[in-house]
Amino acid sequence: MAERYELGQLLLMKGVITQQQLEEALVQQQKEKKFLGEILVEKGFVSKETLLECLTEQKKADYIKLSKVKGIRKEIVRIIPEAIARKYSLLAIALSNDTIDVAMKDPTDIVAIDTIKRITGKKIKVVKADEKEILERIERYYLDTGDLTETIAALEGDTETTEEMDVNQLKIAAEDAPIVRFVNSIFMQAVEKRATDIHLEPRQNDISLRFRIDGILYEMQPPPKSAYPGIVTRLKIISTLDIGERRLPQDGRIRIVVGSRELDIRVSTLPTIFGEKIVMRLLDRETVLLGMEQLGFEKEELNLFQEALLKPYGMIIVTGPTGSGKTTTLYAGLSFINSPDINIVTIEDPVEYAIPGINQVQVKPKIGLTFPSVLRTLLRQDPDVIMVGEIRDLETAQIAVQASLTGHLVISTLHTNDTVSSITRLYYMGVESFLLADSLNLILAQRLVRKICPSCREEDPEAEEFLKKQGIFLDRNVKLYRGRGCQDCDNTGYFGRIAIYELLNITKPIRKIIVEKATEDKIREIAKQQGMVTLRDSAIRKAVAGITTIREALSSTLSL
Repeated sequence: MAERYELGQLLLMKGVITQQQLEEALVQQQKEKKFLGEILVEKGFVSKETLLECLTEQKKADYIKLSKVKGIRKEIVRIIPEAIARKYSLLAIALSNDTIDVAMKDPTDIVAIDTIKRITGKKIKVVKADEKEILERIERYYLDTGDLTETIAALEGDTETTEEMDVNQLKIAAEDAPIVRFVNSIFMQAVEKRATDIHLEPRQNDISLRFRIDGILYEMQPPPKSAYPGIVTRLKIISTLDIGERRLPQDGRIRIVVGSRELDIRVSTLPTIFGEKIVMRLLDRETVLLGMEQLGFEKEELNLFQEALLKPYGMIIVTGPTGSGKTTTLYAGLSFINSPDINIVTIEDPVEYAIPGINQVQVKPKIGLTFPSVLRTLLRQDPDVIMVGEIRDLETAQIAVQASLTGHLVISTLHTNDTVSSITRLYYMGVESFLLADSLNLILAQRLVRKICPSCREEDPEAEEFLKKQGIFLDRNVKLYRGRGCQDCDNTGYFGRIAIYELLNITKPIRKIIVEKATEDKIREIAKQQGMVTLRDSAIRKAVAGITTIREALSSTLSL
């Protein structure tokens, strides 16, 4: 067989890209942890069509007969979810360290290969196999699971259940095979589609199933209403909730393994007039514990944030609405300064992920373990850095400010629209302006914007006209992009999200006007004079860089 080349070498050898372009893309790949081909296409160094041709050549694979392969283990096969195995006609046949050997009908299908990489977090070595043999073994190794369509069909054939069933009947219904398969299938499909939340909602005549993907809710195929009590009970059982309690809200947690990835799922139930609504938040350690370089900071912003984190005392406030990525930013910041010579303690509600080397406390208001009570105790624990999940009241704010003034670095969050309004919020809570001015080091506001799908990115011919209507005029040479919609992004034109930031550095002039209780407009004016980039400007920069669309950039900062 001809000598094989890595993708970059192959493109270089064919004269498609230059050595400088390859080196630039490799540097960016190290920072962003993306696939090399994706970066080359994003930067416009190579067209998607040319890339596919080279990948096809690169992925020339040996042919094997699965009937002659001995010792295929079920646990290895199931590293890849059944829905993915069926969709792309492939089978995991061996696992060695960080590499999975995968038998595929089409070893050049880069969409399938990238999907498996994303789900398993492993390197992929492909071999070609007969499709019929692959499908036969899928049937053999995935006996007790099924895809969403099949399980829904099975649920519809089940006997009818009602909300009037007693606890024992509900337990029996919850263990029914189609119910178990359906619950497993929605988790697998949610992971495949990169969903962050799953919504199951009972209505008068049917059930709604929705996935939140890249911040937007999408309708999925729902289960029949007759099966809903069994599904609710199944979810309650595996999240250790009281299955007999249907009148009060409950919160629980599930830990599942999909492929080689561990996922934490926060479960929340809410009684409605048609039954219990369930919302599940999927917490993926790989996405929550990102490095700071992967979050979306511009170079100057990253330097400013890191400098504030390295200061021995003072306060850093991270602000933004629910779901804007504040926790990810906080965890990235803590990981950046985490070392054996620093005592870091956090107070959270809830603790989303355990970080080695950091002492994390989860508040429990029912037993009096509140933010203020834990914060007081922490000050006697000789901390260097304290992370307070959220400043919700004056008492917490006052203790946090006092801690920052007595030799501790305090990091916390607020729910405000931008950096400047955080100062006003703390005023209104009752924090004295002179204490606030002395304690604050940095305020960081953020949002998440959807990224253009790299597989179907194209120049947006309507962007210029759209900007004119908005009264925004950019350099005529600037090209703006959009996603056409393709299989990779479920025809949405978007794939993944990235943060935009506004950083207010608390300099001497800013401290002075905080003490004077200056208006928000005045503080904002001086901050801009000092070079502060607003959230809207940050979003537009991402659009100009071809990362997001101009419509997404403006709509995500509409209220600012």
